[in-house]
Amino acid sequence: QVQLVESGGGLVQAGGSLRLSCAASGRTFSRYAMGWFRQAPGKEREFVAHIMWSGDTTYYTDSVKGRFTISRDNAKNMVYLQMNRLKLEDTAVYYCAAMRFPWSSPSTREASYGDWGQGTQVTVSS
Repeated sequence: QVQLVESGGGLVQAGGSLRLSCAASGRTFSRYAMGWFRQAPGKEREFVAHIMWSGDTTYYTDSVKGRFTISRDNAKNMVYLQMNRLKLEDTAVYYCAAMRFPWSSPSTREASYGDWGQGTQVTVSS
């Protein structure tokens, strides 16, 4: 297993920016693709972005394309989500997750991820 701890959430005005961090420990982090998901109040958890284990390929859900950037630092066992031009609808608890199997391509499906962090709250105000 890999332990994941998110940080960096908070309250921000619409149009502002936040950078979420996810610290990983446990199994060899650099072998696993990583993803960010979010869950808004009263809604199901949804995919936000993922990144290949190598860091050279990323993918985003349409609603965040051009505003969010996922990245990773394998030397530090860290994954990041830079969020710019935040909107009210970005308000949610954000989770990072590690794919179940090493060397696998990342997925938009929750079931493909085996380890999850506890989440960090992002609140965007008007």
